[in-house]
Formats: sequence, C-alpha cells, structure tokens
Amino acid sequence: MPTIELSATPKGNGYQATVTFPNGVSISSAETYPTIAGAIAAAARKLLDMPDRLDALDKSASSSAS
Repeated sequence: MPTIELSATPKGNGYQATVTFPNGVSISSAETYPTIAGAIAAAARKLLDMPDRLDALDKSASSSAS
C-alpha cells in the first residue's frame, strides 16, 4: 500500500505544509501557517484537492497487488 506523507516544516514565523508522494514528489505550500496542526490540515486539504493523483495511486496499488 502506498504511503503519502503530510508534514509541517518551520519557515519564517510559521510552518510550511508539504505533501510527499511515494515516488518522492513533494508539493509544498507557498504560504505559512501559525501552527503545526494548521500546516498539516492545509496539507490534507491540498491532498483532497488532487483526486486524480489519489486515483492514480489506487490504480497502481491494485495493479501491483495482482
């Protein structure tokens, strides 16, 4: 099963949200958030805004499991 990592990295006076996919591709927010929880929530929202990437992961996981 593929693993997608959501993380918060210190940047300036806050935290930057990052989504990292199993193939090593990372997408980081341009904005910063005042808390780690806020940055992780932003990363989760960003991930949910990319259903095509989630569908592709589902397809690759199911084809490799066969």
